[in-house]
Amino acid sequence: MQIEVCKSKIHKVTVTEANLQYVGSITIDEDLMDAANMIENEKVQVVNINNGERLETYVIKGDRGSGTICLNGPAARKVAVGDVVIIISYALMDFEEAKSFKPSIIFPDLETNSLV
Repeated sequence: MQIEVCKSKIHKVTVTEANLQYVGSITIDEDLMDAANMIENEKVQVVNINNGERLETYVIKGDRGSGTICLNGPAARKVAVGDVVIIISYALMDFEEAKSFKPSIIFPDLETNSLV
């Protein structure tokens, strides 16, 4: 049996941009992606702490060290610049493997979105 478990989480980052005119996705600072073990085009869930919105999209690399968290396309309507979000990715794995799996969870600085 396979189950879906939390693979990676960027816990509490601040939205720096919302670009309605982009095709879609979330742009994330590449440093944050690396630290959270996320890759470009990976499916993620974005949970907005400010308004309770939850959405799914995919990751685009942002400039390394920029602190960028930008919701693009229709997702831009679900956030405001300054909102705090949690970004989560999941993975399918064998039930027994999942029992001992440890997700990559990071806690960036909320003011700069940088790793502390």
